[in-house]
Amino acid sequence: MPGNSSSLALFMRQRSALVNYASNIIGSRVLAEDLVQEAWLRFDAASKGRFLDDATGYLYRIVRNLALDSKRRDAREYSVTNASDYDIAVQVSADEAPDPETVILYKDDYAKAMEALGELPERTRIACEMHRFGGAKLREIATYLDISVPLAHKLVADGIDHCRQRLGGWP
Repeated sequence: MPGNSSSLALFMRQRSALVNYASNIIGSRVLAEDLVQEAWLRFDAASKGRFLDDATGYLYRIVRNLALDSKRRDAREYSVTNASDYDIAVQVSADEAPDPETVILYKDDYAKAMEALGELPERTRIACEMHRFGGAKLREIATYLDISVPLAHKLVADGIDHCRQRLGGWP
């Protein structure tokens, strides 16, 4: 198992409190469990096996940042997939390019997402990829695919739903 014994012992002592903390922010204990596991991986990578002076505070900051990021992603996703006003939905843009640490952490998830996207009908896959990976707005997708904006919205939402089902959740 990664990490030295003192940092792992600290994490195990704080784990329950960290889950409660994350759960209060994001409103889901199940997601909080996953988030705390991700926080441990980041903490372990950042500490590179050495014990940090304010390790507890650092763990809480990692959990807080991950929880707030998750909450923002969920709110943004909800506004796109459930907007009845398509003009509002098309104004929501994709995240900027991820940092190298995030790329490494999510490499396997990316491969699974690509596999799930490959299962979609071509038009749905293109719409979803344009939106999620290219940052294209629904109007741009509609123009490219020669479809209506509401249909572009439906294709993106269907693609995201499929990926969420296959991956057990998708940011």
